[in-house]
Amino acid sequence: MDAIEALTTRRSPAKLIEPAPPDEHLRLMLRAGARAPDHGRLRPWRFIVLRGAARERFGELMAETLKARAPEIPAEVLQREKQKPLRAPVIVVVAAAVQEGHKIPVIEQILSGGAAAQNVLVAAHALGYGGMWRTGDSAYDDRVKEALGLARGDAIVGYLYLGTPAGRPLIPPDEPDPGSFVREWTGAPA
Repeated sequence: MDAIEALTTRRSPAKLIEPAPPDEHLRLMLRAGARAPDHGRLRPWRFIVLRGAARERFGELMAETLKARAPEIPAEVLQREKQKPLRAPVIVVVAAAVQEGHKIPVIEQILSGGAAAQNVLVAAHALGYGGMWRTGDSAYDDRVKEALGLARGDAIVGYLYLGTPAGRPLIPPDEPDPGSFVREWTGAPA
């Protein structure tokens, strides 16, 4: 699949199952992630791979931190939170190791992490796998960051769920009309 086809046909599948991408393909995806734009060559991206029983432990962590944030939360909501990491055979947590006070603004460091996440998803699609990008409140919880070996000031930009798309292919999303979100500026006030 060429780059344009990969970029214009990628979409998030409804469900992901085994087989997971093998290590060789996962390495290619992460190499693609590391080719993200990187102002200042800070290489802010961090990729944390979760598979097997680590996904279950991560689900327990997500439920524990949710309970700490919302002590009155119903048990069934906690159980759903605990199951989230089991949505796919592999999760790649993409984070930006932020350098505060650097000449490169924090927002650019985080955007580089986001570009890395997008590159991983497009590479997964090009290799025949499915991927979906999720976050949620746990991505902003300092206890989750610390458990993953990140600093409090770092930013989790996404949980990338990777695997084999299950069931029928999803109907392609409507092609957006560029005219609805693109305009050319000519120098005159808008």
